[in-house]
Amino acid sequence: MNDFGTANVNVIDHPLVAHKITLLRSVETPSAEFRSLCQEITLLIAYEALRDLPTNTRKVTTPVAETEALELSGSAPAVVGILRAGLVMVDAILTLLPHARVGHLGMYRDPKTHQPVAYYDKLPSQIDSREVILVDPMLATGGSAVAALDHLAQAGANNVRLLSIIGCPEGVAAVQAAHPNASITLAALDERLNENAYIVPGLGDAGDRIYGTL
Repeated sequence: MNDFGTANVNVIDHPLVAHKITLLRSVETPSAEFRSLCQEITLLIAYEALRDLPTNTRKVTTPVAETEALELSGSAPAVVGILRAGLVMVDAILTLLPHARVGHLGMYRDPKTHQPVAYYDKLPSQIDSREVILVDPMLATGGSAVAALDHLAQAGANNVRLLSIIGCPEGVAAVQAAHPNASITLAALDERLNENAYIVPGLGDAGDRIYGTL
């Protein structure tokens, strides 16, 4: 795991992640395989991103002895996906945290301004007492992530982790400027944005590639 800029930003450095990112980038990868790769990468980066979830101990009786063992503590975490592409990451995290509550924030990028436009919002109750995991495959301009973090803050969330598969310096800087306390975990940090606000080298439009709407 490598630091980028601050301790709140981590890029996962692991050969399995790198290999799967390479497959994900390829224009020849079909939608079904692309979806599976997104889920596999999410599992790998979530393992690192969630290593400091709060725990407590309780007594457990095994077949041979009684012991003190760790378990997750506090309210069930909330996994919030930015529609539509974030859904593929929500499903993956639910395999790790099946008791998590799920929220959705609907946003799309205006093709002319490249700014996020909100159209849907459904969050779990008591968001202020939950660890919140915000997921979106791409951290490009950072507009959608910042808008989502703004909305979560207004709803009372105060402990939010952002997980993305591909990011770029512009998106990281935007999130850090608006929400310096939010942690960011990426599978890869790419070079830059192009004139159309796509990440370079990136992987294209994640939503279109996930759902085959190219």
